[in-house]
Amino acid sequence: MGYLVVAILAAAVAVFALQNSEPATVRFLIWTLEGLPLAAVALIALGLGLVVVGLPLWIRSWRWRSRALAAEARVATLDKALAEREQALMRRPPPPPPEPPAARQA
Repeated sequence: MGYLVVAILAAAVAVFALQNSEPATVRFLIWTLEGLPLAAVALIALGLGLVVVGLPLWIRSWRWRSRALAAEARVATLDKALAEREQALMRRPPPPPPEPPAARQA
């Protein structure tokens, strides 16, 4: 299903590029580019927009992933310490039985 969506989007981009091939002039601050196809200008603008939006999202995702990995490592450390403590408590001998009441009076 995913390949079908990609194929449809690729076909739409190809049709867009073929229908918008007129040369355009792009001016930005002191730069001027002449003769670029209008479709190229639109697709470059789309690509730059995706990078500008996607980069902060990727950084946030990377931070969350690193925090999750650190939390998982801490949980593993705490689980190991808890298991060691439980084993130590199991190995400890049971406490001696309490003295009978009659032996305490004499």
